Amino acid sequence: MEQTKFNKSFFDSVETIRIKDPLAITLGAMDKNEAFVFTYTDAVKFAGHSCPAVSGAYKLTLLALKSLYGSEVPVRGQIKVTFKGGIDYKVNGPISQVVTLITGAAGESGFKGLGGGRYNRHNLLSFNETQQAKEDAVCTVVFERMDNNKKIEISYSNYMLPANPKMGDLMPLAVTGKGSDAR
Repeated sequence: MEQTKFNKSFFDSVETIRIKDPLAITLGAMDKNEAFVFTYTDAVKFAGHSCPAVSGAYKLTLLALKSLYGSEVPVRGQIKVTFKGGIDYKVNGPISQVVTLITGAAGESGFKGLGGGRYNRHNLLSFNETQQAKEDAVCTVVFERMDNNKKIEISYSNYMLPANPKMGDLMPLAVTGKGSDAR
C-alpha cells in the first residue's frame, strides 16, 4: 500500500492519539473494540503543512484528552470544545480544524446526528468572543467531557520555540513565489 513520504523524520516519533468513535462503529466503519489512531502526520496532511500552530493544536488536544480521560480511551463526539476569543483571534481558526479532526467536535457545519441527534457533532466546537486567551498564549481552549462535565483549560504558547533567523528573509520569497531551493 502506498504511503505519504514526509521529509521530516520526527513526524513519525510524535505520540499517537487513540480515540473511540461510536458513530464509526454504528455505521460499520470499524469493529466495536477498535479505536481511531490519529498521528501527527494526519494533522499535517489535513493542514497541508507542519508549523507551530498545527503541532500546537495536536499537542494541546493530546494533553487535554489525557487529562480528561486518564487511562480510559477518549470518546470522539463526546467532547465539547470552546476557544477563548473569536475564530479570527490569532490562529484559533486553523487550530480548531485540527482539534475537530481528532475530537469530532464541530461548529455549525457539523454532523447533526442520527435519529434525533444521536452522535451529534454539530455545535460542539465554539468560539467565545467575550473571553480572551491568556496574554502570552497563541490560544486558550476549554475541553469538556459531555458524559461527566469534567473540564480542562489549556493555553498554548510558542514563544519559547526558537525562530530560524533566515525566516524573515525567506518567508516573503516563499509567499510571492520568488523563492527557490537555493534561497
